[in-house]
Amino acid sequence: MSFTYDDVGATRERGFCPPGFHPMNVRTRIGEGEPVFRRASEAVLTWEMHRAMGVGIEASAERAEPGVDVTVTLAGLIRAPCRVVWTVEEPRRAGWAYGTLTGHPECGEEAFLVERTGDGTVWLTVSAFSRGAKWYARAGGPATRGLQHAYARRLGATLRRLCAPHEEF
Repeated sequence: MSFTYDDVGATRERGFCPPGFHPMNVRTRIGEGEPVFRRASEAVLTWEMHRAMGVGIEASAERAEPGVDVTVTLAGLIRAPCRVVWTVEEPRRAGWAYGTLTGHPECGEEAFLVERTGDGTVWLTVSAFSRGAKWYARAGGPATRGLQHAYARRLGATLRRLCAPHEEF
C-alpha cells in the first residue's frame, strides 16, 4: 500500500500543515520526573497507550520504528491502515508518527511525542494534519475534526493514568 499524501514525515517539523489539510495540536501534562518520562515513552513506543485506551492495534512489530505497518481499529468497525514514518528516542523526547495508507478514512499524518521540559514536567503532544479521504469522513466536516481532538485528549488522559504512581497495599 502507498501513502495517501505527499508530505510524508512532515509532522517532524512542528506546526507544519500542508495546504488543504486541517492542523491539530493537543498537549497534555502527564506528570513530572525521569521515571514518568521513561514510563510514558515506553507506553507510546510500544502501542500500550493506544491499547489501554481501547483502540485495536495490529502492528508488524512490537515497537514503533520507520516502516512498521499499523492498522488502527476503532469501535470494531473502522479499520485505518497506516505506516510509521519517523521515530525519535532521545534523553528528553520520544515518540513517532504514522502516515495514512490507501483505505484509511482520513488522509494525512499523526504524531505522538513525549517530552520532558527543563523543569522536569512530562508532556504528551498529539499533532496531525489531515483531511477526509472517505465520503463519511468528508461529510463529517467539523464534527470529524472534533472527534479527532477528543481522541487526542483521551490519549493524554490514558497515558497520564498509565504513568500515575500506584499505591501498594
